[in-house]
Amino acid sequence: MLLRLLLLLTIVPLVELTILLRIAEEFSWGSTILLIIVTGVVGARLARREGLKVLHKIQTDLESGIAPTEAMVDGVLILAAGLVLVTPGILTDLLGFALLIPPIRAKVRHALSEAFKKRVVTIHHNGPDPFVDVVATSVEDAEQPTGPKRAQLEESKVRTCGESDDSTTGQ
Repeated sequence: MLLRLLLLLTIVPLVELTILLRIAEEFSWGSTILLIIVTGVVGARLARREGLKVLHKIQTDLESGIAPTEAMVDGVLILAAGLVLVTPGILTDLLGFALLIPPIRAKVRHALSEAFKKRVVTIHHNGPDPFVDVVATSVEDAEQPTGPKRAQLEESKVRTCGESDDSTTGQ
């Protein structure tokens, strides 16, 4: 993960710089700088407009008693779009503008949702409410408990919700 981040933070700026230098060679430095400024200003305004729409959606959902999960993810994606739009570069601008388009943002939100679902373990007990345990690794990578922890886990599987634990009741 750290290697990917390092590559992202080194390769992307080099590619962006190469593209900007090529544009400057083809047109002029002035037009290249103007392009960077215009995309930054336009991108910031579009991100602000989309962000206000999402903020209104969040407020509407909360007033209706609905959890605004999709709108919250949209807000994070719009924030990311705004951040990459104000950084100079053509590829980052394309990514930022793409994230501001609602149908594209919905596809990215869905992809992120599917990726997070692979990392969430839901366990239903005998009661009506499930609880969710989010782990840092995928389910396939999770280590099985050993020793006393495994015995405690096996014991809790056998015990039903209605039974009391002697250690908690003081008996």
